[in-house]
Amino acid sequence: MVWKGKKKGVFSSWKECKEQVTGFEGAEYKAFADKNEAELAIKKSYNDYKGKDTKKPKISLAEKEKYGTPILKSLSVDAACSGNPGILEYRGVLTDTKKQVFIQGPFPKGTNNIGEFLALVHGLALLKQKKMENLPIYSDSRIAMSWVKKKQCRTNIIFTEENKDLFMLIKRAEKWLQDNSFTNPILKWETKVWGEIPADFGRK
Repeated sequence: MVWKGKKKGVFSSWKECKEQVTGFEGAEYKAFADKNEAELAIKKSYNDYKGKDTKKPKISLAEKEKYGTPILKSLSVDAACSGNPGILEYRGVLTDTKKQVFIQGPFPKGTNNIGEFLALVHGLALLKQKKMENLPIYSDSRIAMSWVKKKQCRTNIIFTEENKDLFMLIKRAEKWLQDNSFTNPILKWETKVWGEIPADFGRK
């Protein structure tokens, strides 16, 4: 929304907002999480919001109580991919200390969902090897969690000579799931309430 610009008001896109503030000296504007927040803000002063993160949606007390707090004695996994497909990495860290336990990549021609899936299976295999089969694993990807449950990486990415190593990892992960059982709880990391997962690469 724009407090001071060529035209004041709440706009539905950055393109519209940009037209009002580009070349306007002393322009005052902010992005908000939703339209309701913006409409409340326009009745107030720009200084009330200056320096504040207004793009993050507000969390109600009821939501915080619903999700509680994460289990700190756990493993958190995440992936980062520059493009779709693009250069892929994935890793696992201890949730409480953010100490890195494993990292893999970079792999060319991958996707974020593939990385999230491989990170979960890597974490499960590592914990089984270390006889830590009760330690929870957090992921912020429902897709990856469903793929693990189905024991199959349901990607539609095309196999190429360039990403053959990644496909070998996928096949190995699927075979591990078919040949092994596990008791580690796989839990959804609630980003909206808790912020970014500790294994996040910080590249957003």
